Amino acid sequence: MSSANGNDSKKFKGDVRSPGVPSRVVHVRKLPNDINEAEVIGLGLPFGKVTNLLMLKGKNQAFLEMTSEECAQTMVSYYSSVTPVIRNHPIYMQYSTHKELKTDNSPNQVRAQAALQAVNALHGGGMGGMAIPADVASMGGGGLGSQSPVLRVIVENLFYPVTLDVLHQIFSKFGTVLKIITFTKNNQFQALIQYADGMTAQHAKLSLDGQNIYNACCTLRISFSKLTSLNVKYNNDKSRDYTRPDLPTADSQASLDHQTMAAAAFAAPGLISASPYGAAHGFPQAFAIQQSGLSMPGMPGALASLGVSHGGMAAAAAAASRLGLTGFGAVAGHHVLLVSNLNPESVTPHCLFILFGVYGDVMRVKILFNKKENALIQMSDSTQAQLAMSHLNGQRLHGRAMRVTSSKHTTVQLPREGHEDQGLTKDYGNSPLHRFKKPGSKNYSNIFPPSATLHLSNIPPSVVEDDLRRLFASSGATVKAFKFFQKDRKMALIQMGSVEEAIESLIEFHNHDLGENHHLRVSFSKSTI
Repeated sequence: MSSANGNDSKKFKGDVRSPGVPSRVVHVRKLPNDINEAEVIGLGLPFGKVTNLLMLKGKNQAFLEMTSEECAQTMVSYYSSVTPVIRNHPIYMQYSTHKELKTDNSPNQVRAQAALQAVNALHGGGMGGMAIPADVASMGGGGLGSQSPVLRVIVENLFYPVTLDVLHQIFSKFGTVLKIITFTKNNQFQALIQYADGMTAQHAKLSLDGQNIYNACCTLRISFSKLTSLNVKYNNDKSRDYTRPDLPTADSQASLDHQTMAAAAFAAPGLISASPYGAAHGFPQAFAIQQSGLSMPGMPGALASLGVSHGGMAAAAAAASRLGLTGFGAVAGHHVLLVSNLNPESVTPHCLFILFGVYGDVMRVKILFNKKENALIQMSDSTQAQLAMSHLNGQRLHGRAMRVTSSKHTTVQLPREGHEDQGLTKDYGNSPLHRFKKPGSKNYSNIFPPSATLHLSNIPPSVVEDDLRRLFASSGATVKAFKFFQKDRKMALIQMGSVEEAIESLIEFHNHDLGENHHLRVSFSKSTI
């Protein structure tokens, strides 16, 4: 049996290494220079007991020995899909070729052993990686371990988009989230969230139930689900199994399987009346698991302090503006955008209204009279401005890369009576084309970055594939692929030659009259054909 000792001097090449043959020893790389033992142990704790530790500080590496190979496998699999970040350093890990760790009595090793003993004493043997306060351990409720590890979450007052990634970041504060399924039922956005054990689910429920994700809206209502495990078939924007990064994405706009929804519907709220308590999380205070981008030090307060990463779904930008995180470029409260580097020959208020309307309700648009490559766009609130900016800055429109920033103006002025400005200023306050007028509109959950594939809906039965291919090609664009949704022929995906062509097609054909009183609805899709 091979074993590692303090003189291990393997060389590692490159970054993208396969995780290798499973072993209960995990090799951790790219640690920050000032890393301490407790932080490395904290990486393993959510997955089970850490039985040994070897720090190679000079190489910014460490070896963690877990109590079993199974714990190590869950850990390596989880971190392969959700990269941990410590003080802005993404950390990488894989199985070690060693099956166990042998440590000696060098000062480095003695310090590591002391840290291990301290953590194990605090964590009582790693109950889901969380210390259990005495008052909770003695609390009634049929024994804490007997609670389901699956929480059912309903988001009320859904005025802003809440995505799977935002939920993952919130619920990861209390322990490792294994799986999430999101769906809309009875016009309410709901989610099922599975932890490793009932204890962690209990802690998250007590801390988060009744909290608002954003200021005064998006309230979490949490109960225990009757389900004890979730069966996730696809990893996409509606469902994810963090222990199985190999799952296919499938068609992300397809609906959930009915069995899961039925089971979710009958989950009785099993609320436990107990005061929220503070327990040591499975993670040290200074590190938060991020899907990408911002790493936040742990801070007090349930949601006031959530670090939300700037992942693929920029809906998280909304949370960031509320939390005052920097790096998103917009000042909270500003809902006027300045768009520059437009093509003055082609741009119109209408085309900006339609494009920016994908990310929020556009109230007014003004193309500047003396500088027609610049425009001011007033959104209905700062969160929508934030979303539009994060998705559209740098995208190409009419052959030019747009620059979108926050404007110092608080409103867009309309021209005074009798002052003609050649139709460069338009008021869209009462437009019937606003996508987000209805609170909780399902459009909130279908906000995606510009992509070459467009999602079409509201197609009448008489319109066939050729009609739509011809329509989209009529502007000179290339149609690469087309697919009706199997279950619902009112919807389809159409793939254009490029993202820029898709942007111009959306502007041209959103709300296009297809006859029979059907106006085509067009949005960007996360799926590909």
